[in-house]
Amino acid sequence: MDSIRPRRSGRTLLLRASLACAIVAALVVVLRGSPSTIAKAAVAPAVAEVDVAMALSQAVTDWQEYSGRLEAVEKVVIRPLVSGTVVAVHFKDGALVKAGELLFEIDARPYTAEVERAQAQLAAARSRAVYTSTDLGRVQRLISANAVALRELDQKQNAASEAAADVRQAQAQLDNARLNLAHTRINAPVSGRMSRALVTTGNIVSAGENAAPLSTLVSLSPIYAAFDVDEQTFLRYLNHGTGTTAAVPVMLGLANETDYPRQGSLASLDNQLDVQSATLRVRASFDNADGLLRPGMLARIKLGGGPPHQAVLIDDSAIGTDQDKKFVLVVGTNDQVEYRRINPGNRVGNLRVVDSGLQAGERVVINGLHRARPGDTVKPLLAQRADAGSGQ
Repeated sequence: MDSIRPRRSGRTLLLRASLACAIVAALVVVLRGSPSTIAKAAVAPAVAEVDVAMALSQAVTDWQEYSGRLEAVEKVVIRPLVSGTVVAVHFKDGALVKAGELLFEIDARPYTAEVERAQAQLAAARSRAVYTSTDLGRVQRLISANAVALRELDQKQNAASEAAADVRQAQAQLDNARLNLAHTRINAPVSGRMSRALVTTGNIVSAGENAAPLSTLVSLSPIYAAFDVDEQTFLRYLNHGTGTTAAVPVMLGLANETDYPRQGSLASLDNQLDVQSATLRVRASFDNADGLLRPGMLARIKLGGGPPHQAVLIDDSAIGTDQDKKFVLVVGTNDQVEYRRINPGNRVGNLRVVDSGLQAGERVVINGLHRARPGDTVKPLLAQRADAGSGQ
């Protein structure tokens, strides 16, 4: 038994040595026959790809955005000028009416009778005026022959003057009666849209300024958009000193619109700033021929400041935030990433104005910021994107 064990241990060692030599030989053959394998093993890490866009130079207009409300240029509270019973309402609630169109009718019979009475009084006054004038002429002829006393002449002159005054008074009463009769028909003073009728047929209304209103009427086109601008904006863009604001462009958008499709002009500036809010009330005028704009609606206002000027613009997505600083990553001539602090300005279309820190034509990283670090070499891919357009 002791002579057999050494023989088995020697065979085992021989087999292990042979196997090790075969493995080494195979590795040498493989490595010698595959040089590309060695090259792949020594390849450096892949260069990061990032999307870049060229910084644009384009003429833009500075815009300030505000919130306001639409207001009617003309708003009329319809009130009766004579008392009486409403006998007809000639419009439907919310209807569009034209200037001069009949809205309400008040019972005209008492006022027609008053006109006829005033006409009769005027006829009587004119008849008396004719009589006194004729009588005065007769006395004047007799006074030249000393046939009557001067006292009688004075009496006839006084009677003629009173008769002439009575004619004028009767004429005024007739004019007033006719005016009251005309007020029984209430017409639209301006073109616009009516509210609902607050008084219906059969109700008795009273005249006067404090009388209950019958309805309201607002004009539609043009229409005002009223908003407040801060003091800095007023001093920079609106304080021209000439009183004219026609050159300042104004754009308007409604609450359900993302853009500003309507263009208008400034109509008026208030004469003083609100001392509590340090703002100035401004009204802009907009055409409203289609009637879509209604008083009271919320309006988004863009106020243009100054003439167009050249500015550098970049994609808004390229701007990063570092605490209270704004920055972009710029790919230089050697495709190396640079950290660049900027001062961003207003938004223009889909782009953002850069007031300082960047030059037109530089390549700015717009996608892949997390893959690019200052000092790294990257592979820039130029992205296709539209320019700022009109900036509206």
